[in-house]
Amino acid sequence: MDIFFQNWEMFGRLILAVLFGGLIGIERQFARKTAGLRTFSLVSLGSCLLAVISILLSEKNFPGFNIAMIPTSIISGIGFIGAGLIIFHGSHPSGITTAAGLLVSAAVGMATGFGFYGVAVVTVIITLMVFTGFWMFEKRFLGRTLEEVNNEKDI
Repeated sequence: MDIFFQNWEMFGRLILAVLFGGLIGIERQFARKTAGLRTFSLVSLGSCLLAVISILLSEKNFPGFNIAMIPTSIISGIGFIGAGLIIFHGSHPSGITTAAGLLVSAAVGMATGFGFYGVAVVTVIITLMVFTGFWMFEKRFLGRTLEEVNNEKDI
């Protein structure tokens, strides 16, 4: 039971990661993308958990354990998931923005897991600005509708 209470900060990190990933995922949900609230929350949570495990393992002084191994593995796994989101219509890919958003969500989860809360918050804000602010820019100055952006086939 003592171990449970010693890890309150780690539990808080996991909860924050879900919230941060969820904020990004809500935007994708509103944009009617395949990956939304739950996917982004789980990607952020999983990345955070792996970062927390990495910290806990480094504190145990396992011989030969390198704390940098976990983050690089997370990025490889997210690349696999992101590749599954990208759909080709002929030679034109779609889903690249959502896949990139998942990569950011994983990075936010890692930042949260390692205790870099400020970096995680600022990254979530910037990501939401890119997803929503750039869409509004495209709509206003490039004359594109949400449906055109959602159906875009170009990189």
